[in-house]
Amino acid sequence: MTPDQFRLQLAELSAQIAGRALNTELDQWLNTEHGPHSATYAALRASCEAGVAQGWLANREGGGLKWGRIFKPADDLNGFSVDVVDMKDIAGPHHTHPQGEIDLIMPIDEAATFDGRGAGWLVCPPGSAHCPTVAQGRALVLYLLPQGRIEFTATPT
Repeated sequence: MTPDQFRLQLAELSAQIAGRALNTELDQWLNTEHGPHSATYAALRASCEAGVAQGWLANREGGGLKWGRIFKPADDLNGFSVDVVDMKDIAGPHHTHPQGEIDLIMPIDEAATFDGRGAGWLVCPPGSAHCPTVAQGRALVLYLLPQGRIEFTATPT
């Protein structure tokens, strides 16, 4: 697996979601069409695992997190940026999603969850916010951000 091959996989997927509202309907569609039992999920998971192992994904580290933006927003990715994080029993920094966020959750430890969800997709609508949290083990999470938009904020009290 190479970054170029990974980009092609993501370009094919992003073409299917381009122009769709980031909402519950998209969440359900992604989990039905490209969920944990699909070829798409298996291929993306294998690519992410290979990229992390080879050092070109989630290649920055700090505060117990590994992360990295592999692709900036681009036309071939339908305006999405692509980040991958490697988390184990930790909450990441609080942030908002001005245009929404699409997450692919890939538990490395079978029981691991991301924001309470197991393997599959999580669509966060525009204006949503969270402290991204992996519990019960280790997971990789792929983030698709429209136009790469994310705003880190102070953790609410």
